[in-house]
Formats: sequence, C-alpha cells, structure tokens
Amino acid sequence: MSNYISLSENIQKQIESDQKNHVLNPYAFQDKDVVRRYEGHDQASVWRPAFVRDCEKIMHNPYYNRYADKTQVFSLYRNDDISRRGSHVQLVSRIARNLGQVLGLNLNLIEAISIGHDIGHTPFGHAGEYKLDELYFSRFGKHFHHNIQSARVLDTIFPVNVSLQTLDGIICHNGEIEQQEYRPVEEMSFDVFDARMKQSYTDFGSVAKLVPSTLEACVMRVSDMIAYLGKDRQDAIKLGVLQDEGVFADLGIGRINAEIIHNMTVSIIEHSYGKPYLSMSPEAFAAFSIGKKENYQLIYQNESDTKLFKEQIYPMFEAVFDKLYQDISEGKKDSVIYTHHINYVKEHTKYYGNRVEYEALPKEDIVVDYMASMTDDYFIDLYRYLFPNGPYHVEYVGYF
Repeated sequence: MSNYISLSENIQKQIESDQKNHVLNPYAFQDKDVVRRYEGHDQASVWRPAFVRDCEKIMHNPYYNRYADKTQVFSLYRNDDISRRGSHVQLVSRIARNLGQVLGLNLNLIEAISIGHDIGHTPFGHAGEYKLDELYFSRFGKHFHHNIQSARVLDTIFPVNVSLQTLDGIICHNGEIEQQEYRPVEEMSFDVFDARMKQSYTDFGSVAKLVPSTLEACVMRVSDMIAYLGKDRQDAIKLGVLQDEGVFADLGIGRINAEIIHNMTVSIIEHSYGKPYLSMSPEAFAAFSIGKKENYQLIYQNESDTKLFKEQIYPMFEAVFDKLYQDISEGKKDSVIYTHHINYVKEHTKYYGNRVEYEALPKEDIVVDYMASMTDDYFIDLYRYLFPNGPYHVEYVGYF
C-alpha cells in the first residue's frame, strides 16, 4: 500500500500566500553577489544571468558527455534501463530545483551545482574512487575525492571561471553523510576555497567536515542522497540483485523511489520553509539514515561485485596507473596519456585566457586526472590496448 505524507495546512497556506504576494526569501543567494576568480569576465546579462552562465559552462565542458557511460552503482551491465551517472545528476537537479522553487531559492545556482557535482567522478562509481585514492596515496601520499576532482575539472583542468558559489557547493556535496539539519557557513572566499582544496589531498577526513556557504548548496547536498536512495533500490530489483522492495523497512518515508522522493521533500519543506537553514523531522531523518544503511547492506556491499572488483578491476587499475605514470615520466609523446589526454586538454583550452600550463603540473596529478576522466568502457578498452596479453578480463552482462 502506498505511503505518501502531506504538507500541514498551515505551511501550505503560508506558501500559497507568499507566492501570491511575491514574498522573497531573504536567505536565497542573490545573483548580484556572485564571486568569480577572474572578476573582469563573465558579466551577467538579462538573458544570461550569473548562474545560467555556470550551467552552460558545465554542460559545454568536454567531460560532460562522459557522464553517460560512468557507473552510478551497477557496473558492467548492458542495460539502458538502469541509472548511469548522467541520469543521476539530472535527477538530483530535478529534486533540488523542486525543493528550491518552493523554498524560494536561486534555482540556477542549484542547477549548476547539481549538474557539476559528479563531473570528476571515476569510472566504476565509488569502487573506482576507492581504488584510485588507494593508488594515489600509496604511491604519492595524496588522497582522491571525486567532489574535489569535480571542482578541479572546472577550475584547473578547464578553467572556465565557474563561480565560487558553484564550486563551493560541488566540493561540499558529500553524499555519504546525512544530517538532520544543514546550516550554511556565513563566510566564503577563494582563499578559503583554495585552502580547503589543498587540505583535502593530505587530510582525508577534512572533506567530510566541509560545510557549504549557501542554502542552495545545502538543498543540492540532501537531494543527492534522496535521488539515489530509492533509485538504487529500483535498479537492484530490475537487475535481479533484489527480488522486491519488501526487503526494506518502511519507517515513515516509504520503501520505493517515488515514496522516498515525495516524503523526504515534504518533510524538508515542512521543517525548512522561511528558515535560514535546511531541516527535516526527527522521524524522517531516522528513517532516511536506516534506509541508507539498508542500501549498503543489501546493495552496495554485494558479495559477487566485491569479488569481481578485487580479482579483476582493481588489478587492472594498478596496471594502468603504473603504466601511465611510467610513460609520462619517460616523456613518451606517443603514449595515450599524451595523445588522448594531455593533448586533448591543451587543444580544448588553447583559447582560454586563464589556462594553466597543464603539462607542467605534477605528473601523478595528470595521471589521476586522466584516470578519473575515463568512462567504464574506455577504461576496459584502454587496459586491453595497453596489455593485449594481460591476465585480467571482465565480461559484461548482456541483454540476452
């Protein structure tokens, strides 16, 4: 039986009245307050406001297309009906904008953070992120976080002058840590942002402590979790990993995707409207937290997938990482790290007024940039290209 809760009559009447009287939310971020690294560029116009410009910068980024072939949760399936990272960011954007519209927030800022938040994600989802971090740290003492890498894509690899507010929302979007209440910090600058980025490479735990500077980023952060909680269950059932949603408890927010999105949205609106922070009911928070734990136990820690990654994918990551680092260290200009990555970046940034000398950056960082940018299919093909007689091999689960 479906389980959908409703807004209280008082809150619903207040929203309707405020909308009718064009009451503005004083806590919404204003376009006029946008901060960019290079302030002489990207002046807002009537038809291209500040954060519309950010959305377009992200959507035209060379890596944006690669969302389509990156794992959200389930890897190595040829199945057009399960989520890929591209559909995930759009779902996040839709949920976050829906919340933001009712709360009277800046929808273009919400969209920019949403569509950019995973652009630095690795192939093979969080399993790929885990392995890339392990390699990066064991060899060079640096940590990898996909949210930090997403900001690096938009601010360093392709420095297109994305706003501080969008970049801040991206690095603070940690989708693994749920909270009952989200309160934005009051002060933010590029000095603070740059210090946070730098610290993340040596202090692994620092990323989990990041707090965004806008309510819009808080909305996107919780929407990220809302977007995947029920959808991952839906995908697991489609693939036969789970039989049905009955294995999950219903503690007030429902079991299925539609119920979870609806009920979490209602609870957040009910407890956040007109306030300088984002909140949800204690009951919704408890149910949400338990729901995430159930997903980990029943989906993300699937034993067969863990075995596949440990025995095949992870050794492939190690072989590719070390080969690419060797090639760049030896300056092999005919290696794919040059022909497919360094030259690609240089070609796409040759007209940028603020571009970095990409090839002069630390070699290990360039290798990590390249590997993080790969799609699942590309990575598998690259391994076969680099190691035609290599011992590792994976088979996709086909349609038939």
